[in-house]
Amino acid sequence: QVQLVESGGGLVQAGGSLRLSCAASGRTVSSYRMGWFRQAPGKEREFVATISRSGGSTNYADFVKGRFTISRDNAKNVVYLQMNSLKPEDTAVYYCAFYRGGSYYIPGNYDYWGQGTQVTVSS
Repeated sequence: QVQLVESGGGLVQAGGSLRLSCAASGRTVSSYRMGWFRQAPGKEREFVATISRSGGSTNYADFVKGRFTISRDNAKNVVYLQMNSLKPEDTAVYYCAFYRGGSYYIPGNYDYWGQGTQVTVSS
């Protein structure tokens, strides 16, 4: 059974930091490009970041460039999202998933979504 479990979310003040983790089971993450998305209440799920299989290539949404860093530890079967300089508009449920192909920015091009972890940033 393939599962992803996100963790590390919480309540932080604006300007603070969090590190999210995405732990995989039933599938080896080193074989897949991985992505992070987020979804705020009443909004569509939106792309945050993606990382290549080896970790050598990354892509970010414009609204997180310079603040967030995606990384992976293939030996631990874990993908991370380091979130710095958090803003209230970053408040959302954050999800990770396996990339299937096509555009990096479309949620439908990923599968085996985790349950998500809530990030709340206060002003």
